Amino acid sequence: MSLQLNLPPALEPFREKLLQTKKNFIRATAEKSRATRPWESKVGGQPYLPKAHPWPTAPDGRELFFLAQLNFAEMPPLDPFPSAGIVQFFILDDDLYGMNFDDGENQDTFRVLYHPEVAQNEADLHTSSPMLRDYEELPHHPDESYPLKFSLEEEVAPITDYQFDQLFGADFFRQFGEKEWDVMDEFGKAVRPQGHKIGGYAYFTQDDPRRTADPMLLLFQLDSDELMDLMWGDMGVGHFFIREKDLKSLEFSRVLYDWDCL
Repeated sequence: MSLQLNLPPALEPFREKLLQTKKNFIRATAEKSRATRPWESKVGGQPYLPKAHPWPTAPDGRELFFLAQLNFAEMPPLDPFPSAGIVQFFILDDDLYGMNFDDGENQDTFRVLYHPEVAQNEADLHTSSPMLRDYEELPHHPDESYPLKFSLEEEVAPITDYQFDQLFGADFFRQFGEKEWDVMDEFGKAVRPQGHKIGGYAYFTQDDPRRTADPMLLLFQLDSDELMDLMWGDMGVGHFFIREKDLKSLEFSRVLYDWDCL
């Protein structure tokens, strides 16, 4: 793991300060669709769900659709994330994919589940088709399973994450005068937070929904992906954020769900 930071000449004087923002994160890469075991990390397909656990539903009884799951035993360790167990994400098939604009932590129309103990005995698990009903609007194909593989990487703060403004100031690029937008564009190409990831800095096509007074970690970023025919609106990106104290206590009931697009 070695960070290659190719900065535009105008930003070379800020290299050391940028390097001080380095964070480790876990890159998730989708593989081609195939049959998967219930406990594998994946997007779509059959989730890990013990028979004693009811399928998650919205308040009106509609089943939520399985989006993805992360088996932390399959990835490199990253503090303060768990080293074992499965975190899962379910969403509703409405026009906002289950996101609540007014209360992003209200899990009525999405759900984040955590299974601390993972039993690898399919006789104890739901193994039926995940297509419980016809769906209307979803960013992915829930009946197709794309396994995920992981690598530990590092990155510096990008423009898109609210922490960049905290560290460098909201007017940082104005010092470059008429070259302001050119320098910003070059930096955006050099520091790219796109892709699927756990931890690290977040990528947005619009604005970061987090508040500086209430910092939250990036639990999972699921980007649009041609391989999976996964698309959040118009080339958008989906996020799940969590407070560090909740992550350390394995409390996933207050996760913030957000997605945006161009």
